[in-house]
Amino acid sequence: MSDKRRAEIEAKRAKLAELRKARADRQRAETERRQAEPGPSSGARRDVDDLVNQLVGSRSGLDTGEDLTPSSSLPNTPPRPSTNLLHGLTLSPSGRVSRQSDVGSDKVSMGTTMMGMMEHVDRVLTPRFIPDLIDVEQELFELPQRERVIYNKEVQTTAIETETPQISENEIRQQIMRERELEAERIAQDKELEEESVQLEKEIEEEIRELTEEERSHILSAPEFLDFVEQSSKIVQRALNDGYDYIRDYTIGTEANGDDSEGKRVKRICAFYDERCGKNRSITDIDWSPKYPELSVASYNKNPAALNEPDGIVAVWNLHLLDRSEFVFHSQSDVLSVTFSPFHSNLVFGGTYSGQILLWDTRSKHLPVLKTPLSAAGHTHPVYAMQMVGTQNAHNLITSSTDGTVCSWLVDMLAQPQETLELIHAGHNKTGEVAITTLDFPDNETTTFWVGTEEGNVYQANRYDRAGAKAGLNQYDIYKGHAGPVMGLHFHPLVGPVDFSDLFLTASVDWTVKLWRAKSLAKPSTAAHAISPIYSFDEADDYVYDVKWHPAHPALFGTVDGSGRFDVWNLNTDTEVPIVSTNVGSGRAINKLQWDRKDGRRAALGGSDGKLYVYDIGDMALPRESEWTDLQKTVAGFIGGAQANGVVDGDATRIVAGR
Repeated sequence: MSDKRRAEIEAKRAKLAELRKARADRQRAETERRQAEPGPSSGARRDVDDLVNQLVGSRSGLDTGEDLTPSSSLPNTPPRPSTNLLHGLTLSPSGRVSRQSDVGSDKVSMGTTMMGMMEHVDRVLTPRFIPDLIDVEQELFELPQRERVIYNKEVQTTAIETETPQISENEIRQQIMRERELEAERIAQDKELEEESVQLEKEIEEEIRELTEEERSHILSAPEFLDFVEQSSKIVQRALNDGYDYIRDYTIGTEANGDDSEGKRVKRICAFYDERCGKNRSITDIDWSPKYPELSVASYNKNPAALNEPDGIVAVWNLHLLDRSEFVFHSQSDVLSVTFSPFHSNLVFGGTYSGQILLWDTRSKHLPVLKTPLSAAGHTHPVYAMQMVGTQNAHNLITSSTDGTVCSWLVDMLAQPQETLELIHAGHNKTGEVAITTLDFPDNETTTFWVGTEEGNVYQANRYDRAGAKAGLNQYDIYKGHAGPVMGLHFHPLVGPVDFSDLFLTASVDWTVKLWRAKSLAKPSTAAHAISPIYSFDEADDYVYDVKWHPAHPALFGTVDGSGRFDVWNLNTDTEVPIVSTNVGSGRAINKLQWDRKDGRRAALGGSDGKLYVYDIGDMALPRESEWTDLQKTVAGFIGGAQANGVVDGDATRIVAGR
């Protein structure tokens, strides 16, 4: 209703502006016409004035009896008789003068009047004096006139005389009448325009009135109005949160020597928190946007104190919008895992406690646009891990749950999984299911993956049958080393001149982080074979909830633990203690760690207090050219020490060969 009223007011205002413009144009045109060169109408008016003056002068001369004939300019010449006096006079044979009327039948004797007139005529007809003339002879000579040449600074063209058209009296009268009619029409139009303008102004004033409380509340609760306020306020807050120092003086400190420890510090950039989505909730998973480096996403579990709120929440945060989230999505169950689609920047996937896989779209509302059914065709247990594998044109979402089920989904069809894989270990006592807590694929690998379990072991599995290995769990190669559930597993990224992609790290609730070398896929075991880690980092004092290799620096990785500590390790610098250790937040547990995908300078940390912390590690993220060769030496030292202790077989030396 408000849109319709606003449109009516704008239409009336536009019409009023058009009317005023039309009136101004007419007035301007009239003024220009009057100031222009005189046309036929002005000449006609002058002709009328001259004609009227002549008629009036003739009439006054007739009435007064004045002689209108010019007198002679010769000397001693008497004035001519007036034509008015001689008009109608006749001379009889006897010499008597009489006046004849224009009508012959009406002759009247004038009597004494005629006698007076005769005396006047005698005086008028008195003969003039004629002088005597004599003859004089003179010789006349005609001299030729000398031609004079004259030069004028003018255009020397033949002058053409144009005759002014004669305008009749009737045409002048018609022209005057037409001008009077046009003037009357203009006056009527101006009056009508003024009345219409006044009426429109009154209507606009009536439309722009004070809203009632009911109308105001209706407008404020309209979805369109709320969307407008939401979007516009985000834009304003992004601009206000810009932390750039506009008055920075770049001439200060140019000669100062930097602190050697300055590059080994981490700095908190911000902490995202909103009571609407973070109160009494913990962050269960985080991820960075592959397209927009300022966007990160966090998933939250249930708030037991809020029964009317959704059980699960996913929030997208913006580094330029600190006070509130960019998007908020809802779920009917706790969201335990979340990831951005690397091929569609507006899609967000989430795995829930109920086993459902949800798909949200940033172009849509709070609810998911697609979700899997609650049936045996998919997951029926909590989904703690998911990962997107493949390419832009052929990719799948791989999800795993604690019942040992691994599903592959097409992103545009979540009604049923494209393929389902049951990971079963026959050696388990009570049940053959493998309770998966974490999952990861090596770089450039879409078929073989490794899973961490609640029992503390790590297993290798295949999605399809391949040479020497069948689809499913590899029961014989068991990566043993942890005494508690494995909470994090991450393979080394494939970057730099040396390939370390068969190295992976695991974090566990047994307070340790372990470094492993994946067994070669070309030599699968045919009997039970325990694989030990090549190194163990035992410096933590609490549960270690997550571990991640740095995306750019080959020897750098980070860990987070239950005491709220964020540790940064550099294997080329020290293998016993982290190079930087930072207490995050209020000391509560940090559940998840994720480096940004661009250059790894920022690390996102998800806390059990519902806050998402973002830290900058500075120059530690910049590797030197020798880092890869240094890491080769470090790993070779790890393997040599493990072999000396008898915990690693001889095949482990493959890692030190440069490839």
